[in-house]
Order: sequence, then structure tokens, then C-alpha cells
Amino acid sequence: EKKKERKMKYLRLIFLMNLLHQYAGKSLRRDGSSLKPFEDIKNEIAGYTNIAKAIIDLAVHGKAQNRSYERLAVFADTIGPRLSGSKNLEAAIKYMFSALQKDGLENVHLEPVKVPHWERGEEFAVMLEPRNHSIAILGLGNSIATPPEGITAEVIVVASFDELHKRAQEAKGKIVVYNEPFISYGETVQYRLQGAVEAAKVGAVASLIRSIASFSIHSPHTGGQSYQPDVPQIPTACISVEDAEMMSRMSLRGTKIVVRLRMGAKIYPDSPSFNTVAEIVGSKYPEQVVLVSGHLDSWDVGQGAMDDGGGAFISWEALSLIKDLGLRPKRTLRLVLWTGEEQGGIGAKQYYQLHKENISNFDIVMESDEGTFQPSGLGFAGSAEARDIVKEIMALLQPINVTDVYENADGTDIAYWMRDGVPGASLHNDINKYFWFHHSQGDTMTVQDPNQMNLCAAVWTVVSYVIADMEEMLPR
Repeated sequence: EKKKERKMKYLRLIFLMNLLHQYAGKSLRRDGSSLKPFEDIKNEIAGYTNIAKAIIDLAVHGKAQNRSYERLAVFADTIGPRLSGSKNLEAAIKYMFSALQKDGLENVHLEPVKVPHWERGEEFAVMLEPRNHSIAILGLGNSIATPPEGITAEVIVVASFDELHKRAQEAKGKIVVYNEPFISYGETVQYRLQGAVEAAKVGAVASLIRSIASFSIHSPHTGGQSYQPDVPQIPTACISVEDAEMMSRMSLRGTKIVVRLRMGAKIYPDSPSFNTVAEIVGSKYPEQVVLVSGHLDSWDVGQGAMDDGGGAFISWEALSLIKDLGLRPKRTLRLVLWTGEEQGGIGAKQYYQLHKENISNFDIVMESDEGTFQPSGLGFAGSAEARDIVKEIMALLQPINVTDVYENADGTDIAYWMRDGVPGASLHNDINKYFWFHHSQGDTMTVQDPNQMNLCAAVWTVVSYVIADMEEMLPR
């Protein structure tokens, strides 16, 4: 009996030792699957040094040098701006569908989406008192029109919502001009988004908002805004920083300002549109996906070269570079060019609804929608373990000195996935001049720099390829 017991104890011990050995250095994920020891992962990533160099060489110095820039230039010059619901956006989607097929990518297809269809029509504003002066305006997305004869009214200038509420009595029947200072886009954009609603609440007849721009040469910047169901809708537009500041100075001197505003905006029923998709199918885990993306739509001014032509075209370039090098990662690399982003991520929302049942197969979602200027690294959202892995991957970009990993990833289109715990990444680059041109006539190819786009494409490609090819998915 005792012998038997000793033998059992011994076997149990062996079993435990085996278990311990098996899990030594492995952290268990929340779902119980194992994660390689970090040293092993580090070594695995270091094994991609030569592939990373090959990608960088091809993108920055080799045959593919300036390719994303040149492709974008032809696209932007040929098609122009691509407003949700417009013929131009339709043409852009057809153009990309055929270009991605010609490029030899796999599973090139379109996924239908209904998008808002608003048109600005003819619009103008003119100051009548204290002197005659033409005011440059851009109506805001979804704004209603003025009556055909326009609106002529006295102006009240405020620097904040607080000031508007304090002076609510004065605002009735007037045009509210917001002269809010530019602090940061995230903070200041509230005036564009909610300016009309807040002005309407105090009885104003229209609202003119200082453009959300960090620099201005008398140029208005457009963008989205939304009404509230229980608040009267009033016409709303952005004006230049210069005109907002001038009217502010005038009103502080006690000068009466009268403006005439005419806007011919129209809202049509939702239009059919598409998200555009292409892939390099994974060799070992084809059902698992690394997603790279940018949006194809833009506002109806400028060329949408920066917002978001650059992001869309470096995402396409990532697949092109990998294909050119004859590489096929273990997981599927999927390019998605979103539609209806400027109307609040409409295409992306639909894509998420359609594909979220496969959420456990999405390894990482990547979006570039904040410029493709001089890159400095990657914004990353995900677990601490995943962040450590991404830091190691970024070290592969040492040759072009783009190795930083920042807190949080930004992207309207990938937000749905990140909210549900899928790791996310956005391109970090020098956005010093981004809000000089954002949503304005100035967003053209002149803003883009081919060398900077090469570097951005290299970063995007190395990161997406290595994550798609590693043995294990990023830990959540």
C-alpha cells in the first residue's frame, strides 16, 4: 500500500513539475490561451530585421520610392474632392476598385453602405454695417439653407458658450458670431459641432463660427455639425479667423454690425456608397486579420489630399510593398478604404456591424487619418503586454528613426473595434501644419511631400506585416 501511495505521490509530483515547466515564463491571457515568454517574442521580432530593411529600402530608396505620392497625385487631380453622396465619391470608389485589381491584390470587392447626401449650393455673406465687406464662408455639413432672399440681421460676437449663455437676452433675432480661440482641435471643434444648436437655443437666426484652424490666410474651414431634435434648426457656416477677429474688435468698441447671409444648401435622401476592400490572404491563419485603413471620402473643398488621401494611399502602399517583395504573412492583411467618414464614420459603423461576429479574429485595426507628414511613431491602444510587443516591432524602424510608441490610437473608423478591446494603432506624425489646411480649399497635393509619404508607408508596412506574420496574435 505504502509503495503504491509513494508511487502516486511521485507521479503527481512529476505531473506538477511538468505543468510548471510547461507554463514557465508564460503569462496566461484572459481567455486562458498561452502567451510565449517575452524573451522568445523579442527574438522572434528581431528575426524580422532583414525583412524590415527590405521594406524600408523598397519604399524609401528603391523602385517604389514616391509611388504612394504619385498614385495619390493622379487620383486627387483626376477626381478632386469626394463629398459623401456625390458623383465624385462614386467615381473615386470605381477608380480605386479597378486600381486595386490592376495592382494584383486579392479579394478586391465593394461592401455597400448608405451615406448622407448634403450639398452646399451657392452661398455668400456680406457685412453691410459698419462698412461693406465680403465675408468668406463655408457652410457646415448638414446645415439648412437660408430663405431664398437670405437673412439680414445684427451680429452678436461671443468668445465662448459661457458668454453666449450670459448674454442670452441680447442674442434673440441676431446672428451669433463665435470668435473662440484655437486651443486644440479636440477642444475647439465643439464650437463647430454645437454652435448652431447653442445659438438656436437663445433665439438666434443663424450662427457663424470662427474656423477651427491654427493658422489662417483668410480661408474658411468646413466640417460637420449636427442639430438636436428638440431645438430649432438655423443655418450655420464657418468664417475666416480674420473676419471673426475683426468683428470681435468692432463689437468690443460698441460698433453695430449687420450681416447679410445667403446659403442654398440642400439635404437629399441617403445615397448608395461602398467601403472598398482588398487583401493579401494569410498563408497559415487566413481567417485572422490585420486591418490597415484610411477614408476615401472628403469634404467638397480642396482635393482631400491630406484628409485623407495620404492615409488611404499609404494603406494601399503597405499591401503593394508586401506583394512586390513576394511576401505572404501568416494572417490576412486587409485594406479597407472607408466611405462616409466625414459624416461621422458611417461606412466604418456599418463595417463593424457586419463583421463584429468575427471580432476574436481581428488582430489589430490600424488607421491613418491625421496626415502623412514626417512620421515619429505609432499611437497604440491595447494591453500592456501588446504595447511591449509593439515597442519591439517599432525598434525595427531604427534605420529611419521612427521608433516611438504613444498612448492611445486615434481614428473615427477604428474606434468601434478598439472600444471592444481589439488593439488599435494610428500613425503619429508632425501635425504642426495639419490644421492650417484641414477641411479647406488648401487641402491639395501641394501640402503632401513624397519623401515623408515614403517614410510613412515604410512604418505602416513594417508594423502591419510583422504583426500579421508573428506566430501569435497580440494579447488583448
